[in-house]
Amino acid sequence: MADFVDGTAFNHEQGNRARKLFAAVVLAALDDAIADDKKYGNGPEQIARWARSRDGREVLSCAGIDPNERVVSGLMDFVSKGIRTSVALSREESERRNAAQAEAA
Repeated sequence: MADFVDGTAFNHEQGNRARKLFAAVVLAALDDAIADDKKYGNGPEQIARWARSRDGREVLSCAGIDPNERVVSGLMDFVSKGIRTSVALSREESERRNAAQAEAA
């Protein structure tokens, strides 16, 4: 029984690692689309085309994201804002957003 539990825990950890790896690929695709948007002005269309492609849907699914149209529109909205993922995920940026929302309220 202990071997089964150890094996299950190992498989669960491996699954989480794989999910994080695919999430990193999604973040890289977002950064590429943001760079395309700044350079060519077609970033939201690029991320939408990628997310609707078979490879994009597969990567999103493996990252634990349901590849539906709501997600595609959210990705397009994120790219159109032009904030790099590393900045958007930083603590300073979230504190700045929270402060701006508190001032607006």
